[in-house]
Amino acid sequence: MRYPTSTRAMRRRAYGRRLRPWWRRRRDATGPLRITSATCPRLTTVPLRYELPAPSSGQKNDITAWQECVNNSMAQLEHQAVRIENLELMSQHGCNAWKVYNEHLVHMIEQAQKELQKLRKNIQDLNWQRKNMQLTAGSKLREMESTWVSLVSKNYEIERTIVQLENEILQIKQQHGEANKENIEQEF
Repeated sequence: MRYPTSTRAMRRRAYGRRLRPWWRRRRDATGPLRITSATCPRLTTVPLRYELPAPSSGQKNDITAWQECVNNSMAQLEHQAVRIENLELMSQHGCNAWKVYNEHLVHMIEQAQKELQKLRKNIQDLNWQRKNMQLTAGSKLREMESTWVSLVSKNYEIERTIVQLENEILQIKQQHGEANKENIEQEF
């Protein structure tokens, strides 16, 4: 098997045909996305900025036409000077601005991570407190349940002894009642 030598071929081999750069993935009904002056009106004016047209052949001897061309070239020259100055300022201060911005982002990330750790700790503490509360409540419930069971069994025993005592009292009354009848009958 022959290995691909070009970068494009290596990308196709590594990513397959389906994964492509975003500008090749976007398609509309007519095919690939094309940036034209119809889709972006500023593109029509950008190339004209850099052109320095001479007066037309009919106006070669007209001083005002040449004056407009000179004014146009001076405006373009000033524009280019401003662009160069902006690029120089960007090269001098752009890196520092990016460094400051990156430091700011790193600081924001650190703060967010600290806040996340604090929230996780608070959640863990809250869960620990809830677990402890539930465990102590569970032990109290088990203790109260055992107390309830013992009290119910004591009540049952008391009721049983009451019923036995009532039965004994009835038996004693019946025995005394029979004995009294016999005594009364003997006396008569």
